[in-house]
Amino acid sequence: MIQQRANFDWMLKELHDGVPGIEMIVVLSADGLRIARYGGEPDAADRVAAACAGLQSLATAVAVEIPDSDGRMKLVIIEIGGGYFYLMSAGANAYLAVLADIRTEPGLMSARMRDLVVRIGAHLTSPPRRGGQAV
Repeated sequence: MIQQRANFDWMLKELHDGVPGIEMIVVLSADGLRIARYGGEPDAADRVAAACAGLQSLATAVAVEIPDSDGRMKLVIIEIGGGYFYLMSAGANAYLAVLADIRTEPGLMSARMRDLVVRIGAHLTSPPRRGGQAV
């Protein structure tokens, strides 16, 4: 079960403060619902979470085509004009997404995200949903 959002605030702030250029951090469920955010507007975080559901599904579909792959998406990095988008698996049915500007060094960001996921991965696990309700 997901712990209360307030428990994530200091951890997401720590990531934000530790890596220059982060604009928004979103913790989301596999079905695209925002669990927590740091930075950015709530509506923007909801849109990012919804888009991430499609992106993680696409990445997983591609992963199964790689020989000897376990078929699971671990990290997606997209370089866009003006910055980067990162999406990392953060436990069963949960993901960590970060939008950052061009000051962000991708290797540092990936390492810090991985560290955060290791520390709080069990707390980021989101139960499957049926009919909009957690089962």
